[in-house]
Amino acid sequence: MDPEVAWAWRRIVAGRGLVRVEGLAGEVGWSRKRLWSRFRAQLGLPPKRAAKLVRFDRAAHRLAAGEGAARVAAEGGYADQSHLHREVMAFTGPTPSALAAEPFLAVDHLAWPGLSLSRR
Repeated sequence: MDPEVAWAWRRIVAGRGLVRVEGLAGEVGWSRKRLWSRFRAQLGLPPKRAAKLVRFDRAAHRLAAGEGAARVAAEGGYADQSHLHREVMAFTGPTPSALAAEPFLAVDHLAWPGLSLSRR
């Protein structure tokens, strides 16, 4: 993997998906098109989609921890609660409240030992 792609991925994860993808290219010294092309070729999806997934993952775990959808949306970079609702439905199918009860969210401690799920 190109060091620039790895760096961009780490920035997206560290920024909890809230980093402006347009600025990443400038930070690594590449054109936007080059970053998009390399990122997609090496990670399988473009950086903007990767950022949306990172943001969604954090939101899903906060919902599973019992936080309200309005608060998760406001603090998670969504325009409003309906934006969170649409994104949850697009990624998973169920509503945010149904997603919060999904058992797959409870296995992260097995897959990622030592990772705190409450405030990732």
